[in-house]
Amino acid sequence: MKKQLTILAALLIGVSAFAQQALFGGAGVESPVINPDGTVTFRYQNRKAVRVTLSGDFLPVQHLEFEMNGQKISYDAPGVAELRENNGVWEYTTPFAVEPEMYTYTFNVDGTQEIDPNNVFVNRDIASLTSVLLVPQEGARSDLYAIHRVPHGTVSKVWYHSDTEGFDRRMTVYTPAGYESSKAKYPVLYVLHGIGGDEDAWVTQGRATQILDNLIARGQAKPMIVVFTNGNISQEAAPLENSTGYTRPTMDLPQTMEGTFETAFPEVVKFIDSHYRTIAKKQSRAICGLSMGGFHTLYITLNNPDMFNYSGMFSAAIGTGSEQTAAHKEVYENVDGKLATYFSKKPAMLWIGIGRTDFLIQSNNEFRAKLDAAGYPYKYMETDGGHIWKNWRIYLSEFVPLLFK
Repeated sequence: MKKQLTILAALLIGVSAFAQQALFGGAGVESPVINPDGTVTFRYQNRKAVRVTLSGDFLPVQHLEFEMNGQKISYDAPGVAELRENNGVWEYTTPFAVEPEMYTYTFNVDGTQEIDPNNVFVNRDIASLTSVLLVPQEGARSDLYAIHRVPHGTVSKVWYHSDTEGFDRRMTVYTPAGYESSKAKYPVLYVLHGIGGDEDAWVTQGRATQILDNLIARGQAKPMIVVFTNGNISQEAAPLENSTGYTRPTMDLPQTMEGTFETAFPEVVKFIDSHYRTIAKKQSRAICGLSMGGFHTLYITLNNPDMFNYSGMFSAAIGTGSEQTAAHKEVYENVDGKLATYFSKKPAMLWIGIGRTDFLIQSNNEFRAKLDAAGYPYKYMETDGGHIWKNWRIYLSEFVPLLFK
């Protein structure tokens, strides 16, 4: 008995030491630091490292290429900077004031990519982890991404049954401040992620709920319900929250851009209208999405012309060849006829946004040329940069105030 008590005491001491280490140990150096002049200092502590570099989307971009469908596609990648070592601490300070925005970055230590061990704020994009740098400034757009002392909406993880797939699937639902205490009905915006993303992507990487809270609190947007769907219809939910367990997240998933998701989307709308206090009519529904989500937005809209009054395509992944190889080609056929039907019903707005160096800008310009030739109205925004979250946050913050007027 005495021996068992001794072992138990040793285990408790070990657990206590581990807990204290988590609380008080490993403080390390301070990184990142936003300096009074607007520059930012990054530090990494490692006495054995030979070379440490920093890669971040606040640095001058690298112009790279990849091949898609036999064509060379140019795109912008985050820039790289060298850290200098002093007594085991590697350091880099930007030679310029970093513009207010939300950024991501990583270190490369002797060929191995690492997140900043002194920055607990981490972002997951598909299977890549990056550290987060938020540079807010009052009056700047990035101020929308910060949490302020304003009324906040409720963010819920909600399960619904998909008859198309035969199992329950999850979505994220934002209800505006005051929803629980009122009896009012609200318009609904559906927001779709890009390939490899999930129902959490817009909330974590897109700062969508902060954008909504702040725009609504400022009176710049109508209070609305916002639904963030999972566009990977072969899955129930985000990684590690579905039945596949510890499966590495990937872009290479079945049923992403072959028509099943678009065909099944009315299930989502029906569920939301039956479980929330919505204004269940076209005039009070909007849909938007980035990249693959912009692709989905276009075809959901064209195949359901009486469902949405507002549609937003953010860096839409159209013209990539997916339409020709789809299992449900009928979803993507007769685009000209479907456009004619859609615009004959006088939608309130088709909104298109893309970066000047986005690898999808040519296909988006070709789509706009089609709209121009037919005389179909749309709103267009072109920004600096490429296929990046910075642009998609901008587009959401521009699109939302235009809704439900």
